[in-house]
Amino acid sequence: MDTAIARLSPRDWRVLDALKRELDVDEIQERPWMRRADEAEMDLDDFYSIATSLNERGVIGRFSTFLEHYKPTADGKRVTRYNALFHWQVPPGREIEAGMEVGRHYILTHAYWREGGPEFGNVNLMAVAHGTDKQLVLEHKAAIDAHLAAIDMPVSYTNVFWGGRSEIKPSEVLPGAYTEWCRSTGIDPESMRD
Repeated sequence: MDTAIARLSPRDWRVLDALKRELDVDEIQERPWMRRADEAEMDLDDFYSIATSLNERGVIGRFSTFLEHYKPTADGKRVTRYNALFHWQVPPGREIEAGMEVGRHYILTHAYWREGGPEFGNVNLMAVAHGTDKQLVLEHKAAIDAHLAAIDMPVSYTNVFWGGRSEIKPSEVLPGAYTEWCRSTGIDPESMRD
């Protein structure tokens, strides 16, 4: 999947905010979106209509549970022991192509293009994987590397970094949250508009 800019109305943002927040335990019921529609100040049909439009426009990439990587489960077991950040340096201009190939591997929670700079071998493609068996995580990394080689994707540098605590949260900056931050720091939010 490639990235694209989507223009959202204030109503779109209200629905997106409601969709992206974690569900509370009491919201997991037959009609989980009723309370969120009320919070967004719209009726349920309008909420569903806008949510459907966001999905059709590719704004909603997935709906999934949040994997708590660090905290133990109720029975004391850890969900994962090894949190790996995979790095690759691919030719400039081929980041999206390489990212789409890397992203097809199911062990990954996410993959993204980010410039790592010289201190990280000028990597420009990163991906995250988690597992309870370090060797198995490394075997998946080797399979991804083999796939990149098989499609003739040049990789000048690659590495694996291991982390102890890792959490995935939505990355969007909601306009309302940004407006509140501006006000809390003494910035007029209107002065930040182009």
